[in-house]
Amino acid sequence: MLWSLLKIVLFVAAVAGLTLGAGYLMESQGGIQVTAGGMEFTLGPLQSVIAAIVLVFVLWVVFKLVSLLIAVLKFINGDDTALSRYFDRNRERKGYQAMSEGLLALASGEGKLAMAKAQKAERYLHKPELTQLLTAQAAEMTGDSRKAEEVYKALITNEQTRFVGIRGMMKQKLAKGDTDTALKLAERAFALKPKHEEIQDLLLQLQASKHDWQGARRTLSAKLKHGALPRDVYRRRDAVLALSEAKDIMDEDKPIEAREAAIAASKGSPDLIPGAAMAARSYIAQDKPKLATRILKKAWSVQPHPDLAAAFAEIAPDETPAQRMKRFGTLTTVNPEHRETKLLKAELALAAEDFPEARRAVGNLAETEPDARVLTVMAAIAKGEGAAEPVVRGWLAKALLAPRGPQWVCDKCNHIHAEWVPVCANCEGFDTLSWRSPPQSDVAPAGAEMLPLIIGSLEDRSAEAEAAAEAEAAPEVLTPKPEPEVEAAESAGISPDPRPDVPDAETVEDIAEDRRGMPEHEKVK
Repeated sequence: MLWSLLKIVLFVAAVAGLTLGAGYLMESQGGIQVTAGGMEFTLGPLQSVIAAIVLVFVLWVVFKLVSLLIAVLKFINGDDTALSRYFDRNRERKGYQAMSEGLLALASGEGKLAMAKAQKAERYLHKPELTQLLTAQAAEMTGDSRKAEEVYKALITNEQTRFVGIRGMMKQKLAKGDTDTALKLAERAFALKPKHEEIQDLLLQLQASKHDWQGARRTLSAKLKHGALPRDVYRRRDAVLALSEAKDIMDEDKPIEAREAAIAASKGSPDLIPGAAMAARSYIAQDKPKLATRILKKAWSVQPHPDLAAAFAEIAPDETPAQRMKRFGTLTTVNPEHRETKLLKAELALAAEDFPEARRAVGNLAETEPDARVLTVMAAIAKGEGAAEPVVRGWLAKALLAPRGPQWVCDKCNHIHAEWVPVCANCEGFDTLSWRSPPQSDVAPAGAEMLPLIIGSLEDRSAEAEAAAEAEAAPEVLTPKPEPEVEAAESAGISPDPRPDVPDAETVEDIAEDRRGMPEHEKVK
């Protein structure tokens, strides 16, 4: 604001000064006398002003012509001039226009057009860090992996684009299935940019797939250090890596290291069921049942699981079913409403042949969660209680269509695993397995529609069998054999009186009434 006011004041002052000077010249009587070539020229005040203006203009034109001549000489020499800058701006404008058209073609899925625009942009811009990347992505879109690989190799040679080239080459090797080379490239990319989350995840996944557990733990620590991973998730995944390392060490017959790693995994993440089971077994091998019980009880409080129950049974393998049922009370009192706890109590009761207790333990799981395991337990209970064989077969037939129950399922691809593994066998996701029921298909297996009919017929036959058994147990009623006359009458279509000599009550009364009024000699007749 002040600068604008100052400029206005200076302009007014200049105009006033020129006006004052012009008025002074017009009022003066003198002039300017110029002598040139023996001739004298006398200029009045106004003529002197005009001559001065003309002289200034001529000098300005001469100065511009000299500047133009110098610029042309510099342009010819290759120096940076206004003319060269004009042409540079024109080329840059065309180059960036071609670059934008190439990006639009790439986004539209036109790979060949994007490559042509990238080549045109390179001719104008001479910036390979931009145009080569566009060329590589266009080559990948068109399926020309050889061209893309050449471009990525060229990018690796440039310090500014080295990371981009390494990352592109890594993706190329992963697409070809060359995980060994991809792992080396991921390590180089991680060394250049350790904070890059995508490289961290890829490196961790590749190291886990190659069973490089120590390297994976270092990568995981780097993710925590750079803030790319919450601390609770870090503890969980570090426990997974420690457990995986323990399993490999155990396979190599190094029990001491395996025990330490398994115990560290269990402490790092109590909800890691395989780690808790392995740590408990390591304490059992060291003859420390109390420590094993403590670990299993803590893990059971987080998530009951059959593997934990199996490890708990190994603490005292020679006990009787009644003793085991009593000892397992330490475990079954924790999280008692969980379905796994109910099924464990039912199975322990079945082993002890306490079938009513087993039925009470199962509760209403057959109605609320009727999976294959629950229905199989119900079949065993029915068998133990002495139910008919069709009833037992009915429970087992129902189990054929029932869900399989909780299993180790990958959260990314829903692939089912027979046992826990740190890396999914299908999608190679790290720490993606969870103990849950897999999603059920809406398509029933072939012949499944007949099972309800089979189950129903089995139940009907069971009722008929019970009725027949009751009839057989009742005393036999002997029926008199009909006489030959009756048989002959029945064969002739006549319904004879089975008792012809025995009158009924009304006939006897009528005969007695008639005999009261008869003479004595007729009564004798």
